Amino acid sequence: MTEAILDIKQWGNNLGVRLPAAIAKAAHLHNHQRVRVSVEDDKVIITPLADEVLTLEQRLARFDPERHGGEATATAEEIGAERW
Repeated sequence: MTEAILDIKQWGNNLGVRLPAAIAKAAHLHNHQRVRVSVEDDKVIITPLADEVLTLEQRLARFDPERHGGEATATAEEIGAERW
């Protein structure tokens, strides 16, 4: 069994725990992997989710302009060396 004693730290408005490399390796976790975090009987459970490869059409279908800021628009003001 791989085990570690860790401290919970403030991270913005949230709390966070850094997983040591040995724990991540034993649990087959990797950087940028999605996980589900749940609580059962006062225990925090981290469950890895399968990596999901999306097509462009699937990514576009999930795009929400309200959440992601919509389109970027150019301003009439020159910034740097650009010429409009």
